[in-house]
Amino acid sequence: MEYLLELAASPTAWVALATLVVMEIVLGIDNLIFISILTNKLPEQHRQKARRIGIGMALILRLALLSTIAFIVQLTEPVIEILGHAFSWKDMILIAGGLFLLWKATTEIHHSMDPAPDDPTSATSTVTLGFAAAIGQILMLDMVFSIDSIITAVGMTEHLPIMIIAVVVSVLVMLLAADPLAKFINDNPTVVMLALGFLIMIGMTLIAEGFGAHVPKGYVYAAMAFSATIEGLNMLSRRARQKRIAAEA
Repeated sequence: MEYLLELAASPTAWVALATLVVMEIVLGIDNLIFISILTNKLPEQHRQKARRIGIGMALILRLALLSTIAFIVQLTEPVIEILGHAFSWKDMILIAGGLFLLWKATTEIHHSMDPAPDDPTSATSTVTLGFAAAIGQILMLDMVFSIDSIITAVGMTEHLPIMIIAVVVSVLVMLLAADPLAKFINDNPTVVMLALGFLIMIGMTLIAEGFGAHVPKGYVYAAMAFSATIEGLNMLSRRARQKRIAAEA
């Protein structure tokens, strides 16, 4: 209790908390984009449930990893060497997660460009299998993003309560933003392609970091923000053109 009171009275601790909360929210954007795209592939009645489960598991994984900080720190130690390059468990997890994101985003782009015909088989079995597959893929990426998130937190502060608060706040923000973001992506088909492009960029970044090439997150998010701004201007232009056509008609 005394330790918590000392933290609460420390301006440095509050600065660290605010910085870490912002960092965790930014890191959570990747996770949220993937969850939004994936759950939008499900029947509408299952989407919100899948998003809640996915984000809830993200919180559980992050808190579980925080309880094993000593183990998390060891994940950065080299365990294997290939062609003169040492890889840690963190590196291999990031590479695997990046490859999965590349595969998933490329597959979704292919389906968007050349959609398969509807399967006339039983709707019930399709929904069940689709929901289970979606949850499995969300959990897989939750693990990758959670490890990256917690290692970042450990590197920014040594105080466990600050890490826990930052993680909980960031996941709550994800929970609040999940439905509006998913609806926005679903209502704007061009945004889907942009988001899939983001996933490819994120996947490439994870692979690069797994091979030891540090990619500043600021560059990645600046590119995403720029692309999103351009797409936003295009959307405003299309709406203005549609209103003008409707008015002339």
